Amino acid sequence: MASDDSSKAPQEAAGADTAAATPPARLRLKLYSFWRSSCAQRVRIALNLKGLEYQYKPVNLFAKEQSDPEFEKLNPIKYVPALVDGDTVIADSFAILLYLEDMYPQHPLLPKDPVKRALNIQIASIVGSSIQPLQNYPVTDFIEEKFDSNEAIKWIQHHINRGFTALEKLLKGCSTKYATGNEIQLGDIFLEPQIYAGVKRFGINMSNYPVLARLHETYMEHPAFQAALPEKQPDAPSS
Repeated sequence: MASDDSSKAPQEAAGADTAAATPPARLRLKLYSFWRSSCAQRVRIALNLKGLEYQYKPVNLFAKEQSDPEFEKLNPIKYVPALVDGDTVIADSFAILLYLEDMYPQHPLLPKDPVKRALNIQIASIVGSSIQPLQNYPVTDFIEEKFDSNEAIKWIQHHINRGFTALEKLLKGCSTKYATGNEIQLGDIFLEPQIYAGVKRFGINMSNYPVLARLHETYMEHPAFQAALPEKQPDAPSS
């Protein structure tokens, strides 16, 4: 679970406070995150599932803190999340999740079965490549600048609905508790933050997607997902 480190500068350099001796994982891990980022939410869920304690380092995207030179050292593309594990720095949520899977194998996120493994990666790729990047701030800010905010929300809704339609078809007939089985896996970690954002921020009608809607309700009952919710993060607005 996260420990709040919001009193410190969000752009603290990687390894600046690393002890001479290798500390336990709960002291080594630092997650540079923004409360509303669905990409950071994925990593928060995985850390919670694996029972890993971490320091929460807020990066305020609204204040453009991701452009600070110190944060750029952690992630040259200037996106959250970034994870610091001792002297190791990993950016991009997919890369972070795969790193966590290799380094901290408790609660595996990828099944051994090659077909189910491929399905999890396919789900993650649809969300991570065909939906989320098209609702990201650089894209929507550009659309608002060229047109207006109404056009931006239409753009976002179009691409979320397109992605959700594909996911609903992919998961048609799903009868397991979660998307690819009765244990939470990688696909679930990508699905829920996107569904949550679709519902809470972008007004997506989930009645069109009964499988995704049922999964969303199940995810919302799980403590690891609950603790990772945007509004429960230390940098979330108080109201």
